[in-house]
Amino acid sequence: MKANLKKDDTVLVIAGKERGKSGKVVRVLAERDKVLVERINMIKRHQKPAGSQSPGGIVEKEAALDISNVMLLCASCDKPTRVGRKELDNGTHVRVCRSCGEVIDKS
Repeated sequence: MKANLKKDDTVLVIAGKERGKSGKVVRVLAERDKVLVERINMIKRHQKPAGSQSPGGIVEKEAALDISNVMLLCASCDKPTRVGRKELDNGTHVRVCRSCGEVIDKS
């Protein structure tokens, strides 16, 4: 499946225990169809000390969410939306909001 999300996109969680929350995409794991969203789906992991720089303890970090459980939030219409693709006149492909038709990519 082609991942229509990129790092720093704002997404809304539409399924699971974190439903209704939104956050920024930290990382896209395209090979596993998962995303890491900032401060969403937090888990605790026990970590052994690794020298004097990083002490051990219980570390909280984001767990991966399935990419089908999040939707992109459009910046212009501020609604969760599906992502379309469009070719511009100069030949570049951009992502487009299916609700309002605005271009999502900044570049």
